[in-house]
Amino acid sequence: MHFLNDRIRPRYQKFINQHIGQLSVDRCTNEIRRRGITKTDSNECKETNTFIRATTGLVKPICGAGGEPYGTMRKSLRPFDIVVCTLTQGVRKPHCEYRGNSFTRKIAIACDGGFPVHFERDIVNFQ
Repeated sequence: MHFLNDRIRPRYQKFINQHIGQLSVDRCTNEIRRRGITKTDSNECKETNTFIRATTGLVKPICGAGGEPYGTMRKSLRPFDIVVCTLTQGVRKPHCEYRGNSFTRKIAIACDGGFPVHFERDIVNFQ
């Protein structure tokens, strides 16, 4: 059993804010603005941001039986629907504009205490 402590909670909440959502590819700009997503500790536009189109209840198990070791990360055993938002123009918020593309891919995440805290990448070739 894993407990969400005060050290892990802010990292888990940031992961949810930045990477969990049922959005369509044409909503990247609006969703990134609404969620206040930028490069860490700055007002600069993030070059890419990936949204996992699933609930936390489906993503969290990657940190356990739903995932396997992938270097220092965890790789999902099954593919997820994702939307990858890529910066098309702008340098600083609120001028960041994004284009979205959808894919179905396995994902690699970092976990802490059984909770996802960092999205590393999607895995194209299902290695």
